[in-house]
Amino acid sequence: MLSIRLARNGAKKRPFYHIVVSENDRIPTGQALEILGFVNPIAKTGETLRIDAEKAKAWIQKGARPSKTVLELFKKNAIL
Repeated sequence: MLSIRLARNGAKKRPFYHIVVSENDRIPTGQALEILGFVNPIAKTGETLRIDAEKAKAWIQKGARPSKTVLELFKKNAIL
């Protein structure tokens, strides 16, 4: 089963997350099928969130399920 979830990157105490499509049985830091965007929760200036809405909708139509956190991000940004 496919899922859309956050994959953590960044240094210690400086989180940066990629929004990725991956299989459920892979580890969160493992190889992703596609990167849909990013979330930078501690950014003071600039972009804190970027999501490719068309790609996200296409993956959801193919059967990928977003995680709770990603679903909240999608709803907040009117993607779903």
